[in-house]
Amino acid sequence: MDWLLILIALILIYILAAAYVRMTGRFSDHISFYGPIMMIKTSKVGLFDRFRPYSTLLRAYGTFGVVMVVIAAVLMTLMLVLSFRLTLIVQPEPTGIYKPQNILLLPGINEYVPSTFAVWFAFFLTLAVHEFGHGVLCRIENIRVKSAGLLYAVIPIGAFVEPDEEDAERVHGMPKARMLGAGITNNIVLGVICFISFIVIVGMATPLNTPAIYGVYEGGPANSAGVPTQSVITEIDGIDVSTRDDVSALLNQTLPGETIDLTVDKDGVTTEYPVTLSEWPQEITDQIGPRESGYMGIYYYDAGAVQGIVGQMFSPIGFLRFVTIPFDMSIGGQQLKVLAFTTPATAYYEVPFPMFWEVVHLLFWSAWININVGIFNAIPMVPLDGGYILKEGVDRLLQPRGLGRYAQTIVFVVSWLLLSMMIGLIVLPYLLHI
Repeated sequence: MDWLLILIALILIYILAAAYVRMTGRFSDHISFYGPIMMIKTSKVGLFDRFRPYSTLLRAYGTFGVVMVVIAAVLMTLMLVLSFRLTLIVQPEPTGIYKPQNILLLPGINEYVPSTFAVWFAFFLTLAVHEFGHGVLCRIENIRVKSAGLLYAVIPIGAFVEPDEEDAERVHGMPKARMLGAGITNNIVLGVICFISFIVIVGMATPLNTPAIYGVYEGGPANSAGVPTQSVITEIDGIDVSTRDDVSALLNQTLPGETIDLTVDKDGVTTEYPVTLSEWPQEITDQIGPRESGYMGIYYYDAGAVQGIVGQMFSPIGFLRFVTIPFDMSIGGQQLKVLAFTTPATAYYEVPFPMFWEVVHLLFWSAWININVGIFNAIPMVPLDGGYILKEGVDRLLQPRGLGRYAQTIVFVVSWLLLSMMIGLIVLPYLLHI
């Protein structure tokens, strides 16, 4: 309800501000409207010219970016096809990431993207570096920039660089592809830099061996005794414990059916719980081998394991773990939430400097949003940048063969096929469960 009131207030403020600008005509040189979208722009764009002395280096950077965009476009197309096929086979329920509000990358609206300083900073940074890339490469390729600015629809939804239309129409082939791909290149390069920095910074923390109860298994002894999660075991049968090894040493001396007095600290309040131990469930002993001791039915927060996973994120599977952190609801995924969200688990690390976790979250979201926005924009579908690069490539391929008239049709068909699959990924979970 709080967010609904804030959203209503923002909408009212936006409507009043837009009405004032329209009725008075003030700021008309800097503010214009496209339907409900407000465009705030400036024609003072001389900053982009300062990069022209580095044209050779930046053209090489732009060419590298075009290659990177083509690779990303192929991979994203394959992923869309495979995801669409998997959706038809698995027929997922329309919950979680399939909910309508989770389709858009809007902080606070998407339930997996929190409305925090780190997220909003990363959001604006992504928009800024994307459009800045377009502006710089425009001038490198002798395309004049008429204006630059921000797009608003209650909240900032984008940034833009407005090239001179005649200059843009005059440029073709690789120069235009470099300009179109510059935003994607900037996003991916910055995202990778933030990703590497994130891994290095997290590696500076020292994980503690605290016996922190992160969760209890439903129907297990601890769950039946009412032992709370996000608590720390301090005593077992009056014996002080400070590490998971201490707890294991005492539990190894117990048998199923015994009752232990488990003392835990929850938010500074110490409480004792009588827990009657049981036999170890078969699904667990099948994985770790037979156990004769009593089973308590808890799982710890394993700070060392989290840091180990982060250290493996340079691998393809590790990078996939990174991408899925915000919406991974598995036990392991929940433990990784400390990397992106403010959680009590930060207490289970020794950190090297103040505001350590704020820096980690800033780097995580800057990497996550930049990489995802860059890869998404590489999809070869108009009106995304990848679609316009596809058009330039198809034109360049067909024009010398006298088949240029088919270029627009090919791009149109590819765009609609990809768009149809994207829409299908959103609506099929609902249609398949009517």
